[in-house]
Amino acid sequence: MTDLAELPVHDDARARRNVFVLVLAQAIPGAQMPMIFTIGGLAGQTLSPNLCWATLPITMLVLGSMLAATPLSALMARHGRRAGFWTGSASGVIGAAIGAYALMQASFHLFLLGSLFTGVYMSAQGFYRFAATDAASPEFRPKAISIVMAGGLASAIIGPQLVKVTAEAMAVPFLGTYLAVMALNVFGALLIFGLDAPLPPPPAEGAPRGRSRGELLRDPVILVAMVCAMVSYALMNLVMTSSPLAVVGCGFTSSDAADVVSAHVLAMYVPSFFTGHLISRFGAPRIVGLGLFILAAAGAVSLTGVQMEQFFGTMVLLGLGWNFGFIGATTMLTAAHSPEERGRIQGINDLVVFGGVTLASLSSGLLMNCSGAGVVAGWQAVNLAMLPFLVLAGGALIWLVLRPERD
Repeated sequence: MTDLAELPVHDDARARRNVFVLVLAQAIPGAQMPMIFTIGGLAGQTLSPNLCWATLPITMLVLGSMLAATPLSALMARHGRRAGFWTGSASGVIGAAIGAYALMQASFHLFLLGSLFTGVYMSAQGFYRFAATDAASPEFRPKAISIVMAGGLASAIIGPQLVKVTAEAMAVPFLGTYLAVMALNVFGALLIFGLDAPLPPPPAEGAPRGRSRGELLRDPVILVAMVCAMVSYALMNLVMTSSPLAVVGCGFTSSDAADVVSAHVLAMYVPSFFTGHLISRFGAPRIVGLGLFILAAAGAVSLTGVQMEQFFGTMVLLGLGWNFGFIGATTMLTAAHSPEERGRIQGINDLVVFGGVTLASLSSGLLMNCSGAGVVAGWQAVNLAMLPFLVLAGGALIWLVLRPERD
């Protein structure tokens, strides 16, 4: 007898309409993320009483995202995607408003609180990739994820350019940037009205409930997908968080740092135009493995010097490796659970992913500013720290591919 969980209702026409809205959401309100990652550490460096905690605002951002992942997943499972995305936009407005006030008051603690609220937006944005697959057929699913992630291409251009325009636009540095972030969140909330995402129907009596959380976490494919997604995202964040500090610390300007971050975010999202096709042709595990290899190459390039060409090379490879590793792992995850299980596993997945990213962003500032004799030594320490985690994820992926098939 066929399992009803294997017979979800697919509507690729609806999925394509939703993908269009989600691409716009990723591109325009999503521009706040490269903005905040560009200036968060620099603002933290000016407000923090100890340089070792310069990247703590980024850590609080990711911590907020981690803490919000499971509640947002449950909220969307009960009340629909719109409710979760509107919650994210509202939190983004609140976080930016607190951040702006903290800059005016020169309060590091208030700035951290604002970053925590902004993390809720970051978590909601992370569910765009899952929302793209809700109505998609298995064939369209990897392409839907890839296309939505490609919306970040525009954010890679819009965000850093807004930083250049707003960072020094007011007497208080970076104040204009946070006011612009507030406006982006308001626009994002309006945009979500276009999402064709009706409330999920209540499960019928006797309908399949799917596996428990414990059973899902014992699935080897799900477990390895979560590990690879966490490592890909955490290592990208580890290096990206410190890159503006390294660029400015090596004698370049904040505009140079914005250009480096822009190149990095472009590299994160440009491949999304073909990542889905590569996954469909070669399989998600191979693409994840390629992503991990490219992340290792990024670390190797960073060790060759601290000129602009090395910064650009490192950050472009870092973005490319993240794209293959993270999108490939997301595709593995969505293929390994049924529709009725998504409310359980997607929140757990993002809790694990952003838990790793939280530790990475905290470690980034400590390694950068407090682990060596200067900027160069700190930058090398940041990049060398990637090695053990790449070995962990690579080993898990090889184990999954080589393990005997089980019925």
